[in-house]
Amino acid sequence: MLEFGQKQDAPAGAADLIRDVTEADFMKEVIEASAQVPVIVDFWAPWCGPCKTLGPALEAAVTAAKGKVRMAKVNVDENQQIAAQLRIQSIPTVYAFWQGKPVDGFQGAVAGSEIKAFVDKLAGLAGDGGLGEALEAAEAMLTEGAAVDAAETFAAILGEEPENAAAYGGLVRAHLAMGNEEQAEGLLNAVPAAIATAAEIEAARAQLALAKQAADAGPVAELLDRVLSHPDDHQARFDLAQALHASGKVEGAVEELLELFRRDREWNDGAAKRQLFTIFEALKPTDPIVLKGRRRLSSMIFA
Repeated sequence: MLEFGQKQDAPAGAADLIRDVTEADFMKEVIEASAQVPVIVDFWAPWCGPCKTLGPALEAAVTAAKGKVRMAKVNVDENQQIAAQLRIQSIPTVYAFWQGKPVDGFQGAVAGSEIKAFVDKLAGLAGDGGLGEALEAAEAMLTEGAAVDAAETFAAILGEEPENAAAYGGLVRAHLAMGNEEQAEGLLNAVPAAIATAAEIEAARAQLALAKQAADAGPVAELLDRVLSHPDDHQARFDLAQALHASGKVEGAVEELLELFRRDREWNDGAAKRQLFTIFEALKPTDPIVLKGRRRLSSMIFA
């Protein structure tokens, strides 16, 4: 399985992410450490009122970044030499170090939204720790039929980022590829609220719905004969579309559903349109079948 996250190993907890730093270990904890991950330095003092508000807010934002940023707290009263070298004239003052150099900073207490934006910007400097490459590799595995390996990689990504919608949706799709519909449905029922409406999750839901339909799909040849003999048998045409999709003939399924919509768009409370949208959602937005199908459906709707 592809290894990732080597560039910035996520610390186990806040004690590793946030440290009190002195002149003795400033070089190691800030300058050297920033070669791997951005380090925010909070210059503060016990008597500083604004520091008591800014410090905890910074710590919370750094903790939320889950290892993509670290924080060093420097008490200027106890470490006056560092404060002098960096020309700290008032506190609180915050500097951000990356690759051994200061790259950003601010003075005074700021709003929580500004703190989050500051930390998020720094977190992006070191990239995603290889998660993007891991996602691409997992998708390639799934495309090549290595569903088990894909599932392991998607799960590993979720271990790093539990709310990664692409990985979560990919894990569901991997289970569907292995025929594990119950596991796939269980994952969708437990999806984190923060990503519940993400496009990747909706796509996985659509694929699960289609997989369930496939279990009840009839034989293509028989259904095709029924449609050819009785072109106005809308149920037969709808069943044929499901059977075609279940057999991997997605474009054929879309064609039958478009024909059904053309003949009677209101049949069964608009079942043809709903089924088309389910198929479109299960595919990538740029898939030629989706692009062509949406264009034709739109032309019928607005004709």
